Amino acid sequence: MPQARTTASSPLLASSVLHLLHRAGQRADGLFARHAGTTLTPRQFVILQAVAEANGLSQTGIMAATGIDRSSTADLVRRLVTHGWLKRRRTKRDARLYAVRLTPEGRRVLALSMPAARATEVALLSSLSNAQRPAFLEALAVIATEQNQETP
Repeated sequence: MPQARTTASSPLLASSVLHLLHRAGQRADGLFARHAGTTLTPRQFVILQAVAEANGLSQTGIMAATGIDRSSTADLVRRLVTHGWLKRRRTKRDARLYAVRLTPEGRRVLALSMPAARATEVALLSSLSNAQRPAFLEALAVIATEQNQETP
């Protein structure tokens, strides 16, 4: 494994996949915050994006689309409703479920945040050569979509 560039002084941290993924996530969050310049967080952005792609999703559907856990999804949706970026209505088929939709203000915030997301991705990928980028993205996709196969 090539020596990873990190600020960690420990060789164990410098070669720890868990630590390096955490640090990469921190860098992505920081870059997004710098580029977005709003109170919108990367996870809020992802929820707005998921709802925009499938307006009327349930919170369970948002969880499936984003990979964010149940309690965090509920909290994030609640905050986005409070900001006026999402609205929730009980579904006609099942009164226990909410259909979540973007508000016009939510569409505006999402549209204004898209350049920040693109700039964040460009900044992150600029650390890699053009030849490394496709393999990196493919590996991330495999890791991100791998089904939970923990053994008891």
